[in-house]
Amino acid sequence: MDAFFTLLKHELLVTALIFILLLLKISRTIKNETLLPLIQLLLLINCAAGFFWNEQGSLFDSMFYTNPLIALQKNILNIGVYLISLLFTDWFKKTAHLAEFFILLLSALLGMFFLISSGNFLMFYLALELATIPVAAMANFDLEKKVSSESAMKMILSSAFSSGILLFGISIIYGVTGIINFAELAAVVNNSTIQLLAFVFLITAFAFKLSIVPFHLWTADVYEGSPMPTTAFLSVISKGAVAFAFITALYKVFQPVAGVWYNMLMVLAVITMLVGNFFALRQQNIKRFLAFSSIAQVGFILLGIGSNTANGAGAVVYFILIYIFSNLAAFGVAAIISAATGKENIDDYKGLYKTNPLLSWILALALFSLAGIPPTAGFFGKLFLISSAAAKGSYAFIIIAALNMIISLYYYLKVIRAVFMDKNEKPIEKLQVNVYAKLGLFICGAGIVLLGLLSWVYEYIQAVVQ
Repeated sequence: MDAFFTLLKHELLVTALIFILLLLKISRTIKNETLLPLIQLLLLINCAAGFFWNEQGSLFDSMFYTNPLIALQKNILNIGVYLISLLFTDWFKKTAHLAEFFILLLSALLGMFFLISSGNFLMFYLALELATIPVAAMANFDLEKKVSSESAMKMILSSAFSSGILLFGISIIYGVTGIINFAELAAVVNNSTIQLLAFVFLITAFAFKLSIVPFHLWTADVYEGSPMPTTAFLSVISKGAVAFAFITALYKVFQPVAGVWYNMLMVLAVITMLVGNFFALRQQNIKRFLAFSSIAQVGFILLGIGSNTANGAGAVVYFILIYIFSNLAAFGVAAIISAATGKENIDDYKGLYKTNPLLSWILALALFSLAGIPPTAGFFGKLFLISSAAAKGSYAFIIIAALNMIISLYYYLKVIRAVFMDKNEKPIEKLQVNVYAKLGLFICGAGIVLLGLLSWVYEYIQAVVQ
């Protein structure tokens, strides 16, 4: 019984938070100004508790399993959720359904935890649905905006399509092998035509969730129409969880066909980086800009996953940790400006430095990290991803990835130029940043700097992966 509570610690803590919010919602009416700090405190406790009493084991006839690496991945997602609760304080205080939003958010997080810990395809599919459906409801939380409803509809349709493809792939696998358990499947997977067909369907489903080209078309529209916290959650938490699950599926289940998926991932990585970067060049809306930026970042993640090594898996975990701090910092600044002024176009950011130097520097730091400029952590994250891919001798792919970093540098610097150098006749006025959002920005800024300078973080992640 003790092992049950220890192994399911992350899931039980999130479930407890959901029930606490449900009880608070039905028992009495609490103002957002009172409820939000309580939620932030509970998320902080949940985040801290995740680093203790982590053990290795399985439950439910190996449907659920955990180990120190999986616990670390869940802790990274917990950190991201806590930062979201801080950075988007202004939006949370204004919404009429604060408790409901966090109930949905935590339900999606719970699904992601089970997704990462899945030991067979039944648990995997149920967890994926639990992680997806609440996010579609979160996308529709700007109830007075038609574009929010449109983004929720696009999210539902794309999720339903990808779920159908995933189920079709799983059904083929089960029909051919009679097995859905990951450990047992690894022994019977081979290069037969029917199994490769099933594998293509599974890869396609993952590609939808990760916004891999050419399955990325829903991303920018959903990001633009959704509330800023939902967009940030989709961009970092959802992508991080699916990337972690992707590593498990490829390395543990489909290792026997690694030669097939290596070439597939390298081609998808190159296409994804190119499309993400070239479309980001054209964007004026900050949320669409960050949407295509995140698509390009997924291309680099695929380089690490495709290396098929422990070092590559460690580099992916390290990069996602950095990506959470970098992308949330950018979204946090955009959210503060949007909540105060309603402005979301990059041209509106011209002259921002003269009136809001703190926001300008945090945004610049975030964009430098996303571009991979030293000494920010993003540079080291991309360096380790490219190095892991180079270990396979894929020098052509590495050269293309390096060229894509140069392209991305152009459009990230375009935003920084607007903030620091361009003049604006009507610049954004001096904004009062509340203490919680300011704390979130400082945590993100510290993470962007320190994760690159403190080598023990990367070494610790690699030790856990090994």
